[in-house]
Amino acid sequence: QGIHTLVAVPDGVLRLLGQPDGPATERAAVAQALQGWKALAFEQAAADAGLVVAAVRSFEQWDAHAQAAAIAAQPLLAIERCGNAQPPAWTPLPAGSRPLQGVRVLDLTRILAGPVAGRTLAAYGADVMLVNSPQLPNIEAVAETSRGKLSVHVDLKTAAGRETLRGLLREADVLLQAYRPGALAALGFGPGQLQQLNPVLVSVSLSAYGETGPWGGRRGFDSLVQTASGFNHAEAQPFGLPEPKALPLQVLDYSAGFLLAFGAQAALLRRATEGGAWQVGVTLARTGLWLRSLGRLQGFAALGWPAFGAALQTEASGFGTLQAVRHAARFSHTPPGWTRPSMPPGSHAPVWPPR
Repeated sequence: QGIHTLVAVPDGVLRLLGQPDGPATERAAVAQALQGWKALAFEQAAADAGLVVAAVRSFEQWDAHAQAAAIAAQPLLAIERCGNAQPPAWTPLPAGSRPLQGVRVLDLTRILAGPVAGRTLAAYGADVMLVNSPQLPNIEAVAETSRGKLSVHVDLKTAAGRETLRGLLREADVLLQAYRPGALAALGFGPGQLQQLNPVLVSVSLSAYGETGPWGGRRGFDSLVQTASGFNHAEAQPFGLPEPKALPLQVLDYSAGFLLAFGAQAALLRRATEGGAWQVGVTLARTGLWLRSLGRLQGFAALGWPAFGAALQTEASGFGTLQAVRHAARFSHTPPGWTRPSMPPGSHAPVWPPR
């Protein structure tokens, strides 16, 4: 069918291929085992086993897929009211305050769109609390995306951890989460439970492919959504490469992250004027369709990287000296930026600071 298969190789995939678990299984052995599969059959078998795998498609092949039609029918940014609670009371901010000062954001995300959204809201003055499990390892990007955030440990697999989260949610304004569909509800934090805990909560969610269509609820992340929806195939073409080529950055994650932050702010504005709780939804695949609509730069394969040294800033952090790109937006009266240094997970207590 002219479709290759690219996979990350966790143990579950190795077992599906009949290979030994662990890093000792070499890439060549994985490639050899895949020769016995049709790409789409392996993709489906992996999905049936709860694994995250994608077959490489062209834009044309993806557009012919039933899930592409379901995604095209979705809004780029879904904002929906739920509940009839009165708007919360707010004290006017002092002159010169940043736009989101006093807004509390509970960030339950790890990679990468959600952390970008939380970092953006922190740059505008929100109190963003990043929640990690003490059972999970750090990821490299956490130093950069934790700028401006409180960073706490809460283990949601324990009754005490779930009770801690309930307490934080009661006093939060925004919940930012990217759990696979249904996973947060299984822990006791479905839409109904959230509304009981906090009738004016803005709940902001990211998914890979949305909740409708044949892939509704299917798990995924940026690299594999790019693979499935044609981006890696399209990136290889200008370079004359026979194999798929990854984009030089996680374009779906970053774009979706900024959309999530925008949606959170739009929902907060509606809450302030109309009351109620609000749900905001963004999907990686729908974000990709929007990016495609912006067009492609011709001849980009011959272009080098632009100079971006002026956009970098150096600052102290709990990880050591951190050099990273500054926040892109510039406001004349309330300049964005991060007042809290990036800190490792678990550096703070799971308690909101006073407004």
